[in-house]
Amino acid sequence: MALGLPSVLPPQPAIGELVRAGQTFSFEFFPPKTEQGEKLLWQAIRELESLRPSFVSITYGAGGTTRDTTVAVTERVATETTLLPMAHLTAVNHSVAELRNVVGRLAGVGVRNVLAVRGDPPGDPTGDWVRHPEGVLYAEDLVRLVRESGDFSVGVAAFPYKHPRSADVDSDTEHFIRKCRAGADFAVTQMFFDADDYLRLRDRVAAAGCDTPILAGVMPVTQIRTIERSVQLSGAPFPTALAEQFDRIRDDPEAVRRLGIEQASEMCRRLLDEEVPGIHFITLNRSTATREVWQNLQVGSRV
Repeated sequence: MALGLPSVLPPQPAIGELVRAGQTFSFEFFPPKTEQGEKLLWQAIRELESLRPSFVSITYGAGGTTRDTTVAVTERVATETTLLPMAHLTAVNHSVAELRNVVGRLAGVGVRNVLAVRGDPPGDPTGDWVRHPEGVLYAEDLVRLVRESGDFSVGVAAFPYKHPRSADVDSDTEHFIRKCRAGADFAVTQMFFDADDYLRLRDRVAAAGCDTPILAGVMPVTQIRTIERSVQLSGAPFPTALAEQFDRIRDDPEAVRRLGIEQASEMCRRLLDEEVPGIHFITLNRSTATREVWQNLQVGSRV
């Protein structure tokens, strides 16, 4: 290598290939905004690293607000840990040139796995989505951009209920399949709290002739406010019967937490029995609840 050029690490395994090879399990983190948040993030990463997940992902802030932090955390995971990182990439407020720059930075440290999502508008996630004048309009366009930029394995988002902006389930399924045909190797769902929602998604995608593997996004409910924000977090109403169970113990935070871990564990067991290709745990940069669900799954689990 010529003097003065930065060293480039060899490309890492493609998540799309790992998913098709067998059941995976993985963790999702978000970029910290404060020094204390950074300490909590790296504590969680180090504690969960010992579980040897198939990969980990680092999200993008709403409106692309954490772009540089996302890239920096992904770079550090790639170079300072044994973990396989996947960077989220959103189209909001980014020109094509900016998007290609981010992809180039990731490639420079050997990262070849990207989750391409259109993203939510800054400020109000339910507000009007405005295309950057020099950007892309849809997630499928972002998928093509990443695939054209090099040897990347690209994932996309899937919605067990439906995307909040989709008119109905049928149109939502069509949007998902277009992303897959644009070059997505796999998908990760938004969080959900009823296994049947995932299974219905899988069945309707398969019925439409699409075999892209869909990982199940799971987050244990450890606080009542998670239920109250369910629609905003997942695009789906929280299951009524389950909400009633939590409501009966809402004044007992520890009981809420126990029920949340128990419910997530049971749901994951069913998903594994249904041969889901993988489970993607949304950690909120905490390790304890995720570790407890993971430990509950060890008895008789194939993860």
